Amino acid sequence: MTILHFETLSFALKGEYLKVTLLKLFSTTIPLLEIEEQLGPINIPDPNSIEFKEQKLAYKDKDKEKNKERTELKFSYLLDKYMDNLKTNLTGNKATYIHRNSDIPLIGNVAFGIVYRNSSIIEIKTNNACNLDCVYCSIGEGLSSKKNDFVIEKEYMVEELQKLIDFVDEPVEIHIGVQGEPFLYADMENLIEDIQKMELVQTISIDTNGTLLSKEKIDCLAKNTKLQFNLSLDAIDEDKAKKIAGTKNYNIKHVLEIIAYASEKMQKRPIVAPVFTLRFNEEELEKIIQFVKTIPNQPLLGIQNFLRYKTGRNPAPEMSWDDFYTLLEKLEKKYEIKLVVNKEDFKVRKTKELPKPFQEGDVITATIKAVDRFPKSIIAVAANRNISVPDCEFKKDKKIKIKICRDKHNIFIGKLI
Repeated sequence: MTILHFETLSFALKGEYLKVTLLKLFSTTIPLLEIEEQLGPINIPDPNSIEFKEQKLAYKDKDKEKNKERTELKFSYLLDKYMDNLKTNLTGNKATYIHRNSDIPLIGNVAFGIVYRNSSIIEIKTNNACNLDCVYCSIGEGLSSKKNDFVIEKEYMVEELQKLIDFVDEPVEIHIGVQGEPFLYADMENLIEDIQKMELVQTISIDTNGTLLSKEKIDCLAKNTKLQFNLSLDAIDEDKAKKIAGTKNYNIKHVLEIIAYASEKMQKRPIVAPVFTLRFNEEELEKIIQFVKTIPNQPLLGIQNFLRYKTGRNPAPEMSWDDFYTLLEKLEKKYEIKLVVNKEDFKVRKTKELPKPFQEGDVITATIKAVDRFPKSIIAVAANRNISVPDCEFKKDKKIKIKICRDKHNIFIGKLI
């Protein structure tokens, strides 16, 4: 008998299949018959453990360590095989697990991994998927999304982020700005703790809609003195808040309580970040300002202007930047509160440029490794970068020749040739 324990995986028997759940949000199934053929019958003693009752072709009983190693190796093979069928539980969308042995670098894509724009703010994106369906979402993420998702192993993210910080070699802010809700990522608290320990990190900012936070979770997170919340708040009126969030389950009362509690408990003041969207929340902006001013340790306000994007839902026209800043200045005077912000307020600095292994116009050979976020698009890999290639059929590990069409900030798009 051998028992294997896992921190990020949980197991359940579902008829003729073993259901494997990764980080609470992603799952796949493995046929029990295939497991039994290779490793014998199994049992689930607890959600994070799997027991193999008999060992086929096992070593002698006295050599238990070799039996365990062999079992781990065979079961890892099955996990890798069926992780290709991983899905996001919220939406049923296909998901790709990126880990240290996946051969997928974390630099190269704007949707996942690490995005470094040669500035003192380094973006990291651990996961996709969102528990809301906001009307203004610039990437069309959320409950109605049909895009492919990514989820990244925490240890892999920490290792690669530390390498980049060592390269930059000066104080930085780490911005956790995933294409979705970051607290759907079950390892988020552990990730924040690991980043907190990095000497050159001054601030860890995280964008969140606040719905998955609780007072208990904030109490736990508050020990991370570098952490700053950027909390979405688009309306005070309950009906309007639900309409903007795109779901009847949105609890504005809970979000308001979380904003107030985080303002009290966190060392760094949270930023409340409404998206001003014509036809949806013009009348709510002043209510939001009034709410913020009632909080004793007043959070910062960072009002955003809705912009239309090719990948977004685009439910409204844009307000011109001149009109937008005129509106903010008017509200600043009325409520005696700072609303107009710029790069200097966030202390953004230019930093060392990360070398690019190839330039726009280069023709290179790359290896297909995963599907990309959008249909008929794949992720290819070359020179420790990942490259989005649209209009390309997914055939894992196939080598293709592509022409680089975009290389800005080490975010690469290639064209199949």
